[in-house]
This record gives sequence, C-alpha cells and structure tokens, in this order.
Amino acid sequence: MTLAVVTGASRGIGRATALELAHRGLELALVGRASPEQNETVELARRRGSPFVRAFACDLADAVATERVANELAALGPTDVLVNNAGIAPRVEVEATATAVWEETLLVNLTAPFLLTRALLPGMRREGKGRIVFVGSISSTLGTARQTAYVASKWGIVGFMKSLAEELKDSGVVTLAVLPGSTSTRMLEGSGFEARMSAEDVARTIVHFSLDAPAAHAGGVIEMFGV
Repeated sequence: MTLAVVTGASRGIGRATALELAHRGLELALVGRASPEQNETVELARRRGSPFVRAFACDLADAVATERVANELAALGPTDVLVNNAGIAPRVEVEATATAVWEETLLVNLTAPFLLTRALLPGMRREGKGRIVFVGSISSTLGTARQTAYVASKWGIVGFMKSLAEELKDSGVVTLAVLPGSTSTRMLEGSGFEARMSAEDVARTIVHFSLDAPAAHAGGVIEMFGV
C-alpha cells in the first residue's frame, strides 16, 4: 500500500493535492472536519484513480481528537507521504484578538501538523523512506497586518520543519515546506490580495516534492510568488 495522508482536503489546495495524488495512483487518507465537501473530495479522488480513499473526521483544533486520529493512521501501516496542509487565517488586529482565536489558529496550523508528524514518523523511519510536506505560506517569510496568529503559525511551521530535517538526516525520510503566495482559494477572499496562482499550481508543486524531487531537497523551503 502506497499511502498519502492529506489534511484539509475538503477544498482549495488540499483538495487539489488529494486529486493530484489520486491521479498518481496513491491510496489516500483525508483528515479534516466531516462535511459534504470532504465527501465530495473522496468521490472525486476515487474517480481520479485512487485505489483506496478514506476520510477521517477530525477537528484539527481539538488536540485530543487529532492525536487519536493520528494513532489510527499509524496503525494502518507506514505512511509514504504526509501533506500537512490544513490551515485557518483569522483577520483581526492584535488588541482585538481573543485568546481563544489565537489558540485555535496555532492548534490547527502548527500543533496538528506536529501531532500527525510525531505519530507517523516512526513508521517512516522503520521503512527508511517517506516524505513530509508542510504547506506554509509566503506569510512564513513576512508580516501582515491583522493576521498575526496566522503569520506566527506559518513562521513556526518552517522552524519546526527545519529542526525536523536536522533530526532526519541519514534516515531516508525527507521533509520540506512549500510556501505559496496569493492562491485562488476561499481563504484569500476578503484579504485584499489578488490571486497570483491556482490551487492546482500549488498542488502540482506539492506532489512533485512528495514523489519526484530528489531527496537532496530535504530541509528545503520552496517559495511560490506567482505570475
């Protein structure tokens, strides 16, 4: 079984990535909140050629639920590809940011990737192979007003990936980050930024680095500014 785990696959970059992986014949485990959109992604992935697609319902803002699902995934057997994609981006000034909003953003964008990676990494190490791709953002490299929680989490994901890459040297497991800029997704709506790329552009990049790119890219940060 060649298994890819993708979070946040109900729409946008996550859905496009799941469908691209399905087209490449991978079996899929899709992690995210139960929704009609998630069910639609499952059906679309099956039509695109994936031999096995299963949705794992999980609110990634719930660390206990995320850890439980992560352990379920680990029990399936070694994961070949993990795409930590799910994210939320509240837009509010710092002094108006509720503690609960800050915490939820970090739970979804940073803690959930940590929990999934921690659970699936032992199987990858045993096999001596696997790819872990973190979907960051150009916001991982700069600041944006009214998006402090989101930006902090995306800077954090790059720091986590870089440190993980040091731990994975000579293990055969590769980790890296893809940082898309303004992408034509629902998340961009209301941001004031013009879309410079499609979700499919980002998905093809993620899949390239998940399956085809040389392992020499380990620890790399792939920035996408668009055209």
